[in-house]
Amino acid sequence: MQLLKDRIRKDGVVKAGNVLKVDRFLNHQMDTDLFYEIGLEFKRRFADAEINKILTIEASGIGIACIVAQQFHVPVVFAKKTKTKNIAGEVYTSKVESFTHGRVYDIIVSREFLGKGDKVLLIDDFLANGKALEGLADLVEASGAELVGAGVVIEKGFQVGGDAIRAKGIRLESLAIVESMNEETGEITFRDDEA
Repeated sequence: MQLLKDRIRKDGVVKAGNVLKVDRFLNHQMDTDLFYEIGLEFKRRFADAEINKILTIEASGIGIACIVAQQFHVPVVFAKKTKTKNIAGEVYTSKVESFTHGRVYDIIVSREFLGKGDKVLLIDDFLANGKALEGLADLVEASGAELVGAGVVIEKGFQVGGDAIRAKGIRLESLAIVESMNEETGEITFRDDEA
């Protein structure tokens, strides 16, 4: 998606430790016009799939997932990182290791919102080590729902996550695949073979 790649080059900041900061437009301050285009692109890429739920993880995936869900006219469910008083009853849980935060989280979804008959599309902002998507896929499997695929805004192609997700047989659509980043020059290159 050229619009996205151009925006990453313009406003993305490469930091030490293979960190790409895109908080100017994606995961802190959100450019909703860009999100709208992202939603259209995911709708185009998954047009052949029957989807009745979008599943993401809090917090930075929620805004994107909501815009994508508008294109599919389906609800968004987001996995919470802590159980709160407003989650009543039984839940599905999985463990997720965050590349950015260097922590392991328990993620939780109420059984009320995910189950047999659901056809689920996972949506997230980043894919680095693949643990967030693996955790979300585990929740879908535990619920008896069908995992249709996963849509990621930015994939770090030089890290193991994309290969791990694809090796599990999960249909993965990444809108921008970063091939390399240079902390000193700020240069970001993208994989040429993207759709």
